[in-house]
Amino acid sequence: MRDDDFYWEGVARGQLLFQQCNECDTVRHPAAPMCPRCQSLGWRAQVASGRGSVCAWIESRHPTRDDASPRIVALIDLPEGVRLVSNLRDVALGDVHEGLAVEVFFEEIGDRVLHQFRPAQTEIAS
Repeated sequence: MRDDDFYWEGVARGQLLFQQCNECDTVRHPAAPMCPRCQSLGWRAQVASGRGSVCAWIESRHPTRDDASPRIVALIDLPEGVRLVSNLRDVALGDVHEGLAVEVFFEEIGDRVLHQFRPAQTEIAS
């Protein structure tokens, strides 16, 4: 079993999961076998809200799909304290800005389900 199997199983079910230490409650992503804060091996999977904000972004022109059109790749900050990389969809490059409120959705791409983000329908409560 790989350290991140739980993560991809969650994505396949339409959930974003992250690890939380059983001893000190530190959250972590990407998955790791040991807590970086207290070195505990015990952890539990937590479900993320699926809401977040854009921290940084780029326009990627790397042809990794059948559709070689550019896409927006963004670094997303989740309120749970996790940061992850994902595609940003349903928004023009010129409308992306730091702090843009986004929400997750899941899409089957090839033989795998992947998380994607799009602008949130409603603002995130502070």
